Amino acid sequence: MGKTKLITSIDEMKEIVKDLKLEGLSIGFVPTMGYLHDGHISLMNCSKKDNDITVVSVFVNPIQFGKNEDYEKYPRDIERDLEICSNVGVDYLFHPSQKEMYPEDYSTFVVVEGITEILCGAYREGHFKGVATVVNKFFNILKPNRAYFGKKDYQQLKVIQRMVRDLNMDVEVIGCPLIREKDGLAMSSRNKYLSPEERKSALSISKALFEAKRRFEEGETNPEALKKLIRDIISSYPNTKIQYVEIVDGETLKFKEKAEKGDVIAIAVFVGDTRLIDNIEL
Repeated sequence: MGKTKLITSIDEMKEIVKDLKLEGLSIGFVPTMGYLHDGHISLMNCSKKDNDITVVSVFVNPIQFGKNEDYEKYPRDIERDLEICSNVGVDYLFHPSQKEMYPEDYSTFVVVEGITEILCGAYREGHFKGVATVVNKFFNILKPNRAYFGKKDYQQLKVIQRMVRDLNMDVEVIGCPLIREKDGLAMSSRNKYLSPEERKSALSISKALFEAKRRFEEGETNPEALKKLIRDIISSYPNTKIQYVEIVDGETLKFKEKAEKGDVIAIAVFVGDTRLIDNIEL
């Protein structure tokens, strides 16, 4: 497996992309904030299958973190990330500095309205403005044919798809399956914050979602009944505090008065001080 090339300069990355495009090669892009895990690896493998070249970005994006969020302590280990990318056979790891991405007088942002004001957006002011802006910048730098996002961040996936549609961007945004640990916990770089006791409590999230899905399949379509079931299961575990549980349309993210096939149950829960998100498609 060839060693992944680490690129830190935007100008150098753009030159490489220009040459790749001249050769007629397709580019797949996997945006990450690093501290890579099997969920990220599944996205890289999707990209490798579909494209000639795969580029992974590692950039902890400061403008998508709110006040009192975990920007400073977010896990970072670029050497480990580079090794993982090399093992998978990724062609380029793009790791720009904050100064490269946002010069001192930086003043342009991308705002997707409507679907960003609910779910996570209702609690993380400016978060999706930061996400849309950084992804837009990466699309301009890398000019990918396809970009791969995990369905764990379901709202993020829908926001990016809406941005691409509305701005007529020439990139196909592909949502890839949510990857779970063997015990059901959705894979996340933030899982490393959990103590052993909190890790046990975190399992209540997937347990509640699977139970709600089972209840739906048995015929329960009342969102309030399904949400109560989820709250009751999670609240029965120590160190858990639910931020939201909602049932939304899988495309528009509009709240549902009756649960239907294709809807998504989306959830955010604090386990100790760690905020975890998860979802399940009905």
